[in-house]
Amino acid sequence: MPKSSYKGGKGKAEVLSKIGDKKLYKLSSNENALGSSPKALEAINNTIANISEYPERTDATLRTALSRFYGNLLKPSQFFTDNSGVSLLNKIQLAFLNPCNEIIISNPAFKPYYAFASKHGAKVIDIPLVGEYYDLDVEKILSSITDNTRLIFITNPNNPTGTHIPKDQLDALIHNLPDHVVVVFDEVYYQFADAEDYTTALSYVDAGKQVIGVNSFSKAYGLAGLRIGYAYSTEKIARYVAQLDMPFMLNSLSMNAAIAALSDKEYINKTVALIQTEKEFLYDALDELDIHYWETQANFITIKPEMAEKEMEEKMLMEGIMVRPVTNFGAPGCIRVTIGTREANEAYIAALKKIINQ
Repeated sequence: MPKSSYKGGKGKAEVLSKIGDKKLYKLSSNENALGSSPKALEAINNTIANISEYPERTDATLRTALSRFYGNLLKPSQFFTDNSGVSLLNKIQLAFLNPCNEIIISNPAFKPYYAFASKHGAKVIDIPLVGEYYDLDVEKILSSITDNTRLIFITNPNNPTGTHIPKDQLDALIHNLPDHVVVVFDEVYYQFADAEDYTTALSYVDAGKQVIGVNSFSKAYGLAGLRIGYAYSTEKIARYVAQLDMPFMLNSLSMNAAIAALSDKEYINKTVALIQTEKEFLYDALDELDIHYWETQANFITIKPEMAEKEMEEKMLMEGIMVRPVTNFGAPGCIRVTIGTREANEAYIAALKKIINQ
């Protein structure tokens, strides 16, 4: 089990010196190819004049907006927030874990789950996803729970594979958990999921189950640079985790942008439509090149080329394409590639053709 700290993907500035005058396409961090929500940008512009002042002391306004966004199915007191989805994962672990505790993850998985747990001194139990479609090994997870187990992490849609956990598997897990275990749904890509048997944490939270849904404004809303995220759960769990909040935790730009973005349905629909169209274009191109990939429920496609992943990363970069090897996410030999605009996707496929034909 890797113990190193989580490191985010490279930024453009780190690689520009390597590619000369080539145009650079960043397809390594699953950012929104259309940029940011226009309503969020407008809110930022309207806030800039007041950034000499402290922001709101709490996140109450954002939590109220989130309650409206969820059709008032959840109360404002059922939400808690932080500076990004990753920060929320850390906050949840801080709230629930002591060095004697255990968490269960299922690789391939987002690395911060076990990186943070190791940092907090907790024991990580890995019950790998199984089969061609990376299914949840429900029986083994349930049999691996001990008196020390506190958290189970599930990514749905999954990062780095892009696959999803079907509802029947989640039902079988959640309806058979002991009372001392909380399931954390990392669902930051949920807007892109279109599988009939896909579900978020919402129905389980509504039923009073000990489940937390973690979300981010970085992907679908295009606000990765502002670092803001939210989670929802039962009122008891949300209030418990929110005890870790600090005054003025969220900055004015992030909070106002997030509130505005929640109302930007036109932008979200445009973003999702782009992904749905472009992933079909990429499936056809990858099939033609005979490159193995997994059909995705997210805004990226993971491939498994015959070439070593680090070698491919470097060769793709020399063609102006940034991609992400995901061996350290538990998927050895695989490359994760963001679905971009048609221009970016055509450049990516052209680079692939050149590299594999060398």
